[in-house]
Amino acid sequence: MSEREHLILTRDVATVTIPDGAIGSLAKGEEVTIHQALGDNYTVITAYGHMVRIAGCDADALGKERPQTAALVNDVDAQAVEQNCWEVMKTVYDPEIPVNIVDLGLVYSCTVEAIGDAAHKVDITMTLTAPGCGMGPVIQNDVDKAIRALQGVAEVYVELVLDPPWSQEHMSEVAKLQLGLY
Repeated sequence: MSEREHLILTRDVATVTIPDGAIGSLAKGEEVTIHQALGDNYTVITAYGHMVRIAGCDADALGKERPQTAALVNDVDAQAVEQNCWEVMKTVYDPEIPVNIVDLGLVYSCTVEAIGDAAHKVDITMTLTAPGCGMGPVIQNDVDKAIRALQGVAEVYVELVLDPPWSQEHMSEVAKLQLGLY
């Protein structure tokens, strides 16, 4: 989003402070500026200059419609479930970086295992851009929630690892272009 949009909240909303991940809230009538609107969340700047994240389920408080999920495969075999997992993980963003976590190279693996008729266990191994990232548990929860909502998924395990450490070499070419690293 190139232009910053200034808005007045139409109701109270829960927030997550960036970068430390602290839970908070903003009251109806407070002014915010949308900094980033990617995936299912909004990164906003408050009138006091704090950067916070507002969940997509609270988009109405910003006068916005809830973001739609990407088109997914309507099948529940292991291959389709894995494809859908990768697609929904592309809707998860680090609130400070305008690149999804897949292209950013934070997701190391996605393994899907059948555990019954049309039921699968999904194991995700991912990392963070920095070991002390306060938003780590928030991003991990976003991945868990997005995958758990998929058809054919019965169990989800999202493991955060710090070895191997993340580096720019993990980023896709698209991400490097988006961030001007060429």
